[in-house]
Amino acid sequence: MTVERSTLIRSAALASISVAVVLVVLKSWASWLTGSTAMLGSLADSALDLVASIATLIGVWIAAQPADRNHRFGHGKAEAVAALVQIMLIVLSAFGIAIRSIQQLLDGVRVSAPEEGIGVSVAAIVLTLALLAWQRHVLSRTGSVAIATDHLHYKSDLMLNIAVIAALVLDAFVGFALADPLFGLAIAGWLAWSARQASSEVVSQLMDEEWPEDKRTAFVERAARHPELAKMHDLRTRTSGAHDFAQFHVDMPADMTVEAAHDIIERVEADLLEAFPNTDILIHIDPEGHVDEPGNTLVEADEFKKLKES
Repeated sequence: MTVERSTLIRSAALASISVAVVLVVLKSWASWLTGSTAMLGSLADSALDLVASIATLIGVWIAAQPADRNHRFGHGKAEAVAALVQIMLIVLSAFGIAIRSIQQLLDGVRVSAPEEGIGVSVAAIVLTLALLAWQRHVLSRTGSVAIATDHLHYKSDLMLNIAVIAALVLDAFVGFALADPLFGLAIAGWLAWSARQASSEVVSQLMDEEWPEDKRTAFVERAARHPELAKMHDLRTRTSGAHDFAQFHVDMPADMTVEAAHDIIERVEADLLEAFPNTDILIHIDPEGHVDEPGNTLVEADEFKKLKES
């Protein structure tokens, strides 16, 4: 991980923590004053935001550490682990808000001091918009999965705060007593949906899922530009944090010297890195005519041959 990327990700994580601290203080006061379930749900979400943002900061700090004796592939997956912690907290938050909303529906409790609650929610929206703008900037420069999950969570916070305002207005000024708990249930559903959306990329990284097909194809097309290579196969790709990994086999003439083959592979790697930066590339050389074991489903020689002939 580059120093610039590490600095940007840490700045986004610290900004999330700062915003979460302010919101927890404001919403604690508003929840005590209004008795609103929707506001209480918003407070619970902000409190979990704080915990999640701290987990994100720890995760990106670990991910920034260079490869060492026990972690030869680096620490990039720490970002995915931090994102997974956030997802678990989002689910817990959704469950707690749903339970509180159902309880309020049964008890028929009304809100009080709606003006203060609305004011706090407006302040929360302003702070969240500023944080989201900075996170978008960091994501465009880094692609951090941990910050992306944090960003998704704070995007849901915008809807949550708007829902709190709507609930307070409908309950206190329109007289719709069920508004607050119903909006609380809607918020819980939104959070659960957000957690499901965020989990996809996190699980992909933790399970070493292959690159998207268009990216894999572009990688093979780039390799096919080199006339010295033949019969590319056993292509394996994965992503860990902001670092990509790719490895594959190619055929080279059996009578070629090790030095000559090495020089060719060095040129190929340099060219691939130009198109795919931050990628750890490993190329294995097979003697020309080598036949893979039967049943190898990773062979991509046919695709590679077509690309070279085109």
